[in-house]
Amino acid sequence: MPELIYTSLEEIDKIHDELRAGFQSGKLKSIAYRKYQLLRLAYLVKDNAKRFEKALASDLGRPPLEGHFIEISSSISEIKTAYSGVEKWAKPEKPAFSLNFSVMRPVIYKEAKGVVLIISPFNYPLWLSVGPLAGALAAGNAVVLKPSESTPATSALLAELIPKYLDRDLVRVVNGAIPESTKLLSLQWDHILYTGSARVAKLVAAAAAKHLTPITLELGGKSPVIIDPECDLPMAARRILWGKVVNAGQTCVAPDYILVPRSFQDKFVQALKDAYESFYPESADVSSPAAYSRIVTPQAFRRIKGLLDGTKGEVVFGGETDEADKFIAPTAVRDVKADDSLMSEEIFGPLLPIVPVEDVDEAIAFINARDHPLALYVFSQNPAFKAKVFNSTQSGAAVANDTIIHPGAEGLPFGGVGPSGYGAHTGKFGFDTFTHLRSSLDSPGWVDKIIGFRFPPYTDAKLKSAMKLLPSLPARPKGPPSAASSRKWWGKWFFLALVVVVAGGLTTRIKMLGAK
Repeated sequence: MPELIYTSLEEIDKIHDELRAGFQSGKLKSIAYRKYQLLRLAYLVKDNAKRFEKALASDLGRPPLEGHFIEISSSISEIKTAYSGVEKWAKPEKPAFSLNFSVMRPVIYKEAKGVVLIISPFNYPLWLSVGPLAGALAAGNAVVLKPSESTPATSALLAELIPKYLDRDLVRVVNGAIPESTKLLSLQWDHILYTGSARVAKLVAAAAAKHLTPITLELGGKSPVIIDPECDLPMAARRILWGKVVNAGQTCVAPDYILVPRSFQDKFVQALKDAYESFYPESADVSSPAAYSRIVTPQAFRRIKGLLDGTKGEVVFGGETDEADKFIAPTAVRDVKADDSLMSEEIFGPLLPIVPVEDVDEAIAFINARDHPLALYVFSQNPAFKAKVFNSTQSGAAVANDTIIHPGAEGLPFGGVGPSGYGAHTGKFGFDTFTHLRSSLDSPGWVDKIIGFRFPPYTDAKLKSAMKLLPSLPARPKGPPSAASSRKWWGKWFFLALVVVVAGGLTTRIKMLGAK
């Protein structure tokens, strides 16, 4: 493994200046050059897949299959999406037709923001580095990537490979810890994307505010799962448990706790036990590095173990720990109360508390009494049940009958709301994040014959001319609409449409008969 070498504070200033010059050179004005850089980035990952596999195993104890499925393959897919879409994404757009402004040839140009900073986390150190990097390059920006110091093998590998594959005038890696991050945040950037904890996000936001720098924050929170007793129980247990054990629970959208009807808790717990035994049968050792990831650092291990040690709930399986190996077994805990240690903060580990509630209404109230989560999961086959939960809550994402895979779903934005973050990325949303929408008009001289009243001196006659541009409004409403009036309104339009269709058909028929 390459050694992780921290970037000197003096070098950070130089990198910032060189990237500013690189951006101003205009290299990435060319869509062809953007695609060239994106394709190089894709091959950076593909050519070195085995090395990244080993780095992820070193940093996180990541089994090879997990490494490929949730990071290596996902990274290549994300870059390929940007490569294939950038030509379409970057084209200028015309706004909807406006009678008042169409002659001024309005257009929206897609322009790069400039030199941007991406601060990536430890839990997905490859995907959450190169994915946002692909969006920033597709948008035409120069980029500083700051990987996590908690994953030294992956961060060192990125620092080695990026200069070999990408244009040094446009992309640089800065490695380090608090002093290096503080130095970076003291500089002016044209956008900052930070993925990590809410505590650090407040520091990032405060630093960005000094320069009026726009930011995107991808944070986390306690993502809940609501169980409908009529769900497909074996599938629900299998998918919830997988979402919790993959990467040893160190996923920002991992299911953090389960809300299950009190009368259904026993049955749900048994299904969860069955899923656990199918994942890790007696013939397989959950403590084997080939089967299960490890906690990233000793500090993280001790924090998670402290949550487990403090619970008043009943451990139904798991609970084994090994500090020397940073190993915490997948663990389910039943009969967890709202004030339990496991409910005090985002777990970010393989502990799954089960909180019994009376019904779905209590589950919704429980969620709404807390910060908006990054994801909310519902397991149900009932459309009305799912709609009730989704329509009565707020979250970054709302997912039915699966867990944690939505950030990789093509065409969907990945981002939070409120305390779970703001802004979004992945795919075109990554391009949009790093893009400035530049409005433009090209107004011909003869337009002054129509709106010449805008120029002084102001007169009553000019005011009357200006007033003619006021748009007409529908009739003043007599009160808020009722459900019945809405149905009545739709009924009228449906009847009118039906009359038009029938009349059209009769007219056609009469013409055919006349032709005969």
